[in-house]
Amino acid sequence: MFRGVTAINLDAKGRFAIPTRYREELQDCCERQLIVTVAVNEKCVGEPGCLWLYPLPEWEKLELTVSKLPTLNKMAGKLRRFLIGNAIEAEMDAQGRLLISEKLRKFAGMEKKLILVGQLNKFEIWNEDAWIAKENEWLEGDDDEGLDELESLSF
Repeated sequence: MFRGVTAINLDAKGRFAIPTRYREELQDCCERQLIVTVAVNEKCVGEPGCLWLYPLPEWEKLELTVSKLPTLNKMAGKLRRFLIGNAIEAEMDAQGRLLISEKLRKFAGMEKKLILVGQLNKFEIWNEDAWIAKENEWLEGDDDEGLDELESLSF
């Protein structure tokens, strides 16, 4: 399980180091095989945003779910083209680094400073400025969309 927010840096080659605390788990769960793709739940087209980083077994579960969506449904087709079509295989090297393709870096407006956010079964990778802006938006917002679905949760 991946949790927490970590500031990371992108090097000149488009790589970042996975924090040490996650490396052993990623070795055990997926033998350093990961998938990077665009995040489909954040409006980041045309502005800096985020990417999703999945261990391969978690990604394969998602692919199976997506493969069962109706092929003639327009939204399912868009999801397949966007999520699956932009997915890139990535292997964590011996130093714990991961290369993000230039296309995905451009999509998410990634330059030097990034934020890695654990999301239990995956990570989000954010442009630092976009993360700060979204975090402020979430803290200041009064958006109650989907709140009814969460009312049954207790902490």
